[in-house]
Amino acid sequence: MATEPPSPLRLEAPGPPEMRTLLASETPPEGTPKPAGGRLRFLNGCVPLSHQVADHMYGKDKVGILQHPDGTVLKQLQLPPRGPRELEFYNMVSEVFAADCTDDVLLELRKYLPKYYGIWSPPTAPNNLYLKLEDVTHKFNKPCIMDVKIGRKSYDPFASSEKIQQQVSKYPLMEEIGFLVFGMRVYHVHSDSYETKNQHYGISLIRETLKDGVSRFFHNGFCLRRDAIAASIQKIEKILQWFESQKQLNFYASSTLAEKFLSKGQLSDTHVLEYNNNFHVLNSTANGKIEASVGKSLSKMYACHRKMYSKKHHSQTSLKVENIEQDNGWKSMSQERLNGNVLSQLEKVLYRLPTGCQETAVEVRMIDFAHVFPSNTVDEGYVYGLKHLITVRQSILDN
Repeated sequence: MATEPPSPLRLEAPGPPEMRTLLASETPPEGTPKPAGGRLRFLNGCVPLSHQVADHMYGKDKVGILQHPDGTVLKQLQLPPRGPRELEFYNMVSEVFAADCTDDVLLELRKYLPKYYGIWSPPTAPNNLYLKLEDVTHKFNKPCIMDVKIGRKSYDPFASSEKIQQQVSKYPLMEEIGFLVFGMRVYHVHSDSYETKNQHYGISLIRETLKDGVSRFFHNGFCLRRDAIAASIQKIEKILQWFESQKQLNFYASSTLAEKFLSKGQLSDTHVLEYNNNFHVLNSTANGKIEASVGKSLSKMYACHRKMYSKKHHSQTSLKVENIEQDNGWKSMSQERLNGNVLSQLEKVLYRLPTGCQETAVEVRMIDFAHVFPSNTVDEGYVYGLKHLITVRQSILDN
């Protein structure tokens, strides 16, 4: 899969004048397989985005979010005024279409957005316009995704009274909580499968259940990934700093899209696969018995741990004590029968693996910009939402 899409062509996009922009390359690689079924044949090898968790989902909308053969994501342009407004936003901040931008506020904002590559349109349907965007999950192994609507209001200043009433009634706690979990997709290692939650799950969360509802995203089926929580907080704090320092733009009904995953690190794909499968074996083994393959795989992980740890602390006396403790712990885990809770012992060992063996990669990007407006004040609603989101995640860590 290509990590960078083809360079955009300088062509005028079809559509009304306010939608005119550069048209991204639309020629798929040779030999690209066509999706089955007539419904998608006109889309030049594009397929529904498999990891979409909220809004514009295939099967829910007419087309939904699509994946282009070059690895980018296609979001169908919405009807006016939302579509042209989002298009204008991307043209204003894009490093491709606003290369001469010198505004420090916008330059900093680019770091927190998916890259934008222009408008895409299939040759057989030139009036179907799509925003061509970076797929920020393309480098991930088993990505877990959470879509969170940020802000105390999910409607913009120009919304009708009917729209305001509709949005307020959808989630009355938005004003107090400042965010809404709009969807999530969580990978469970023991079953090698995903758990998916839609916006109804987020709407069901109240004050008393909010923390547990958010923490569910960081649980892999065996343990809570505290490392991923801490990393996500750091990312959100960066976005918060940007919002607190700028008075140019206000955002409504916009989201942060968070992803976390276990990267390959120093382990090969085979080892990672073994590691996941062996967790499944451990979960299903009766009476605490561990098969030989489990010990073999865990031994590889432990060897990696010892190697990485020794490089970092080879001159420290404490290494001897650490190794003795780890050896004793590992031998007890390699026995035919284990005393105590298998999962808790595994968790202790895995949390002590250095980043070379278990590396947490977390991305937090802002998405959905159909309701962004010029302003001369700090976006207090978005700031409030980000702060409360950080507070909730920090409370999960402190628990």
